[in-house]
Amino acid sequence: MLLFVVAATVVAAAAAWTDFRTGHIPNWITLPPIAAAVVAHSVLGIWREGVTAGVVAAGTSLGGVALCVLMPAVMWWMGAMGGGDLKLFAAIGALCLPMLGIEAELYAFVVAALVAPAQLAYRGQLFPVLKNSLALAFNPLRKKSAKREVPPEMMTWFRLGPAIFVGMLLTCIVHLYDR
Repeated sequence: MLLFVVAATVVAAAAAWTDFRTGHIPNWITLPPIAAAVVAHSVLGIWREGVTAGVVAAGTSLGGVALCVLMPAVMWWMGAMGGGDLKLFAAIGALCLPMLGIEAELYAFVVAALVAPAQLAYRGQLFPVLKNSLALAFNPLRKKSAKREVPPEMMTWFRLGPAIFVGMLLTCIVHLYDR
């Protein structure tokens, strides 16, 4: 399993690098590892215990994809996350399987929750962003005529790829010492 965790960390590193430099995580970084992970888990299951275990392993890998994209898919649908980040979480879920994939996702969101306010404060944008966030959070509770529109130029985008990499790296370190 450690090999899959290391592979997910390498994929996350490549995605973080391109996201940091371009603000985009390309499909060629995220989609091939999803397919390769399902096939590799299946082959490994067949090699170790037979065809039934291979089918179960492939299903578990696909389950990792499904579980690891649940919350990010909602965030993507609401416009709070990019599609590349979503596909990166899918790749991590396929490689690491559900439990480790969710663990890496949790670490990534904790890192993002710590880094984002510090980054905004450094840029001098923390208080305007908090004001806009409160306006967006309370909009669903307001009457239709009282809803506030937040102009697109006041929205702040955060590159999540580096935080996902750090979350994956933490997962790798934790499970390296867990052996």
